[in-house]
Amino acid sequence: MTAQLTLRIDLPGGRLGHGKIALLEAIGSCGSIAAAGREFGMSYRRAWLLVDGMNRMFETPLVAARGGGAGGGGAHLTDLGTSIVALYRDAERKANESAGAELKRIEAALAKG
Repeated sequence: MTAQLTLRIDLPGGRLGHGKIALLEAIGSCGSIAAAGREFGMSYRRAWLLVDGMNRMFETPLVAARGGGAGGGGAHLTDLGTSIVALYRDAERKANESAGAELKRIEAALAKG
């Protein structure tokens, strides 16, 4: 594994970081908050609370959910949710590219063994 940066963005309404972005990506691929939470070993309630917090941080929700029942539930990223994930991943990539030399020097100083 090579050294890499992960970002945590402190916003007026809360924090957005690697874990929350990964949860959003999982919701996008699973189509479900519960299934996405299970991928990370978290309860539905914990996943839902994280999604609810992110939805409240932004002007419009990042995740849209349908209630369960006979027809089944589900969730998907909104256009803004997809955009926020892409913006975060782009910022993360740029930070890693910018700090590449420093990361290599830090990694070179690690204990061998």
